[in-house]
Amino acid sequence: MASSFEQKNLKITLLTFLFVIPFFGISQYTNVINSNRPGQSVSAFAVGKNVVQLEAGLLYEQQDHSLLNTQSNIWATEFSLRYGLLFERLEINWEGIFQNQDITFANNGTEDSYTNFSRNRIGLKFLVFDPFINPKRANPNLYSWKANNKFILDNLVPAISVYAGVNYLFGDNPFYVGDPNLSYRAMVATQSRLTPRFVLITNFAYDRISTDFPEMSYLVSLSHAFRNPKWSVFIENQGIKSDRYADNLLRGGVAHLLSERLQADINLGASFKNTPSRVFISLGASYRFDFHKDPEVSIDEQKAGQNGGPIKKNSMKKKKKEKNKGSGAEDIDLGPSKKQLKKLKKEEKKKAKNKKKEKDDGVIEF
Repeated sequence: MASSFEQKNLKITLLTFLFVIPFFGISQYTNVINSNRPGQSVSAFAVGKNVVQLEAGLLYEQQDHSLLNTQSNIWATEFSLRYGLLFERLEINWEGIFQNQDITFANNGTEDSYTNFSRNRIGLKFLVFDPFINPKRANPNLYSWKANNKFILDNLVPAISVYAGVNYLFGDNPFYVGDPNLSYRAMVATQSRLTPRFVLITNFAYDRISTDFPEMSYLVSLSHAFRNPKWSVFIENQGIKSDRYADNLLRGGVAHLLSERLQADINLGASFKNTPSRVFISLGASYRFDFHKDPEVSIDEQKAGQNGGPIKKNSMKKKKKEKNKGSGAEDIDLGPSKKQLKKLKKEEKKKAKNKKKEKDDGVIEF
């Protein structure tokens, strides 16, 4: 158990964190769901103020331990409940895995069954740095498809968030024998948009602080969005180091955006060792309850063109057509296609020609 002095210092740190972070809030709300599934990595971005998001899945895993000569079948329910708290950059998250493990001991032919939370924690995540705070940096190049899709060194600069949380155990948990009911977790998450189609996420965590078996871990996840951004794939590597358990895992999967608020996914993976060997598959979905409201801005404070300018003919019809096509995650901006670029260039030339004609018509000749 942690000493009272250590617990007091942790409480002071968390309180300081809560009081300081309001001074850094800026808007990062998006119209499309931003889910951490299908992998285990955590995005650097929060869901947005007053957004409630549920991410859940059903997991099956088979474990075989070569030294202990055991075989296990595991069924589990994964869940994560996220809420945008106080302002755009802050998120509170309750996540857990409730599992049942049926284990067979081949040496003596006995069987046993364990049921409890293998993960149950609540924490706060705060975005401390966003490289795309300047919207001009995220704007696509209207004249070059190649420029929009090539790798740029600046894209390696990631968004960065920090996380502080608490693990809680219910009763005599068979998965963490001898651990105290409360332990602590700290994490740094980064997110880089390498190109409009590739997003790199990394997590570095120090978990189960104050127990006899603290755990260090990392996650590296690479996601790719297709031209139809309703579909995306990912590959992920996870490393875990602890005196109780160490492993190296590889996952891969697919996510499909069914609507702006609903995403379905599937992922599967395996370990690189046989103490135990692990093979698993997970099916899940994410849904967002959107109670977000943009802050009201008085007319005197609004900038020119902030309300979108004049309404064009058939604008509602075009908007509906675009909506039916769907859109991708908030960190995927594919930019205009080659066909769209040609159209944009043509429109720009037409505008320049009309502007020149208007100027010439206004000249007084003597």
